[in-house]
Amino acid sequence: MPEKFDYKKMKPEQLAKLAQQDNFKALEELIRKVQKDVFATLSYMLKSNESIHDLTQEVLLKLAKSIHNLHNPKCFNGWLNHITTNTYYDYLRKIKNKPETIPLEYTCPSNDTEINIEIPDKHSKPMEKCISAECERQVKKAIRGLPETFRIAIILREFQGLSYEEIANTTNSSIGTVKSRISRARIRLHHDLQKYA
Repeated sequence: MPEKFDYKKMKPEQLAKLAQQDNFKALEELIRKVQKDVFATLSYMLKSNESIHDLTQEVLLKLAKSIHNLHNPKCFNGWLNHITTNTYYDYLRKIKNKPETIPLEYTCPSNDTEINIEIPDKHSKPMEKCISAECERQVKKAIRGLPETFRIAIILREFQGLSYEEIANTTNSSIGTVKSRISRARIRLHHDLQKYA
């Protein structure tokens, strides 16, 4: 009789280990668990929102295809961040090689086809929601305005919680360079956001 697992209570590294044993349900739950984090990371890396959904799907597909290449499931988060960062860099290389084009279609902001589902927060008042959404927009704008190397380093540190060593490995940089980039990114963000404090 096959062993039963409560996949929803498992940590990503546990699910990764089971997924490596061709457990499809574990892989499915793993993807469900990490997709929001991947999306959030890419939303800060990219300067615009237009490719976030496609790149998120690309990262999740790479995760599924290469889960057997993960040597140590305990390092799953670092491995996933490496895939996410490499996918982002691949995307940058592609768009740099694309010829300039003129858009022929226009999406009216008041009739946007993109659908966002939000769960209402009963404890939050409309004004608080407005301020919170505006604050998030300004933070995202400030992060997107950072030079690429600063932006990647600060996202991996502050949003993904990676150590300096993990960031150095992910970005092929020295730990000293990573620390310097994060420090300079924080100074820039503090300067850009102090008027909203």
